[in-house]
Parts: sequence; structure tokens; C-alpha cells
Amino acid sequence: MEVFSEKRDIIATLDTYKAKQQTIGFVPTMGALHQGHLALVEKATQNNDVVVVSIFVNPTQFNNPDDLKKYPRTLEKDISLLATLSKDLLIYAPTVEDIYEGKTASESFDFDGLEFEMEGKFRQGHFDGVGTVVKRFFDIIKPNNAYFGEKDFQQLQIIKKLVKKQHIPVNVIGCKIHRETNGLAMSSRNTRLKPEFIKEAPFIYKTLKTAKMYFGTKSANWVTSWVEKQFANHQLLKLEYFIIADVDTLKLLKRKSKNKKYRGFIAVYADDVRLIDNIALN
Repeated sequence: MEVFSEKRDIIATLDTYKAKQQTIGFVPTMGALHQGHLALVEKATQNNDVVVVSIFVNPTQFNNPDDLKKYPRTLEKDISLLATLSKDLLIYAPTVEDIYEGKTASESFDFDGLEFEMEGKFRQGHFDGVGTVVKRFFDIIKPNNAYFGEKDFQQLQIIKKLVKKQHIPVNVIGCKIHRETNGLAMSSRNTRLKPEFIKEAPFIYKTLKTAKMYFGTKSANWVTSWVEKQFANHQLLKLEYFIIADVDTLKLLKRKSKNKKYRGFIAVYADDVRLIDNIALN
């Protein structure tokens, strides 16, 4: 397993694989790895000749400086964890300077409105930051396949839109949400949860599952109101939003259509830790 901190070195190494026409898989992460990340890496290793895992806390996608400061950074532990999966992985853990070359700023993107829904309403500039760093990683690594988790479903849809609009030759693959045994969606942020919030956080997924059941017979407005009431009565968890949206446009559902697919999206504060999750409704 090789660890790179400079793009020129990983580019030179990847060129040797490309010369042999071998396929390159890519799993971008911000570190603090968990089993959800490892599942992405495992899928990538099954379907590619070589796999690159990036570990980089991207400053341009944080609209809250305090959140960026608190984001867990566990590089040595992450490398050890990846070594248990495969000795053949390439790890790219660049500095901010290596990625941004002295200009730590986002490009501006048009994602056909996807960027203004849900997370976009609460995290201004977030998806410009995501698009900027993913585009740079794609330019450096030039993968055949890239793997993203469905927990960040809006991000997944935006990356697909980025690839389409920028004509980037990469296959973007979404992978199912990995959960703790209690149902809580795996996230690097979970390591920051205090004990009392760890105990209560599974309430999020429990509520989503019940919302899915109700969605079969009730209106979207009814289901949304029901979810909001559940959190209004919860002493610890604070709902930021629950939205039922079309999976393609991410626009708020107003009236059900038999030919459309919908998901329920949720963001919840557990003290100062912001947790997101989603569920397919039909």
C-alpha cells in the first residue's frame, strides 16, 4: 500500500496502470473512516484493477468554520484500517496547498437547481465546494469508476450532474447506506456524539421507517407534519428539516405521481452535531 501527499507522485504512479489499460476505481473520503467507507472501498476493489482512496478534509465545502475545525482527523488510524482490506490500495492524502495551490476558493457551478434544494438552503456555498474538490480529484486521478454513499444522496445526484455537464469520462456509482445495528446511519460525525445522544440518535431512522409506512396511504403533507410532531416532542433531538422530494429533481413533492420515485430527507441536530439521513419511500 502506498500513501501519497503530492499529486505529481500519484499521477506518475497511476500513469503506469493506465499504460497497461488497467481500470482505476476512486473512493473520495474526508477521513475518520468507518464501515460505510470500507464497504465503498471493497466494492471498488472488486470491480477495478487498482483503487485510490483520498483522505482530505475539504475546507471549501464547510460554511461553518467551527464545523471545519471540529471535523475529526485520524489519518494514521484510517491508513491502518484500509490496510486490513487490501495491501494494494493507493492512498492520496494531500495538503490543502497541493489541491488548491494557494487559492483556497470554490468555483461556481450550475447544477440545474439541484444545489438550491435541501442542504443547499441550509449550507450556502456547500455544493460549489463539493463540486470544486471532486472535479479536481477527477482531474488528478482520472478514474474509470467513482464510488459515493447514498447517505449524502443530494451530493451523489450533484456529482452525477457535474460529470454530465462537464463531460468528465467517469462512471459515478451510488452505494447503499450503511447503518449501525441500531439503525443510525454511519457517519464520521457520529464519533462526536455524547453518550446520551448516541442513545437517542436511532430515533431518526426509526422515524424515517414509520414515515415510509405512512407514505403508502397518506399525503406528503400529512407525513411531513407527522415527522415534525415527532421531533417537536423529542427532548434532545432538534429537527432542522424533513422533506419528501423527487429523486431526480430533488424538488419538494406536492402531489404524488405513480411514475416518480421519492425519498424522505432529514437533517437533525444532536446537540452541536448535525446528522443527515434519507430513505426511499416507494
